[in-house]
Amino acid sequence: MRGFYIGRFQPYHNGHHRMVEEIAREVDELVLGIGSAGDSHSPRNPFTAGERVMMVTKSVAEFDIVSYAVPIEDLDRNSVWVSHVQSMSPTFDVAYSNNPLVIQLFREAGVEVRQSPMFNRDVLEGTELRERMLSNGDWRPLVPDPVVDIVEEIDGIERIQRVSESDSNGGDATSDPE
Repeated sequence: MRGFYIGRFQPYHNGHHRMVEEIAREVDELVLGIGSAGDSHSPRNPFTAGERVMMVTKSVAEFDIVSYAVPIEDLDRNSVWVSHVQSMSPTFDVAYSNNPLVIQLFREAGVEVRQSPMFNRDVLEGTELRERMLSNGDWRPLVPDPVVDIVEEIDGIERIQRVSESDSNGGDATSDPE
C-alpha cells in the first residue's frame, strides 16, 4: 500500500517526522508531497522545493520505507486540486492529513484520508520554527539532524533574516520601482 502525505515543510520538523514515523507503520511506500513548490525566498516560504526535497529525503532515510519526494506547485482552484496532485505524484491508496480543507478535497475525490495526532503542536509548527530562526533562537532541537545540516549548508538562517527585512519604502525586492 502506498500513502501520500503533503506539507510545505518550511522547514521539515520533528512534528512532520513523527507523522512520517506513524505513517511508515501503516504503508509500504510513502509519497511526500512538497507543497507550494514554486514558493521560496520569503518569510513564510524561505526554502526552495529542492532544499525541502533534500530535507525530507535525508530525514526519512532512517525509516524502513520506500519514499518519493514530489514537488507540488500550488493550484488556486480547489475543485481540481486533488487531480492536480494525482497528476504530479505516483499513484497512492490513502492520503494523510490533519488539514480540514485537504481532508475535504481528498474525500470529495473519493480518496481515503487518515489523520494522526499532532505532536507538540504548540512548538513543532513552521511559524514557530521560522520565528526562532529569524531571532537567532533555539530551533535546532526541533528538527531532525539532516535538516540542521541542510539549513547550515545553504546559509538558511541568513536567508530567512534577509528576506524578512523590508526596504525603507516598505516594498520588497520583487515590487516594481516607483
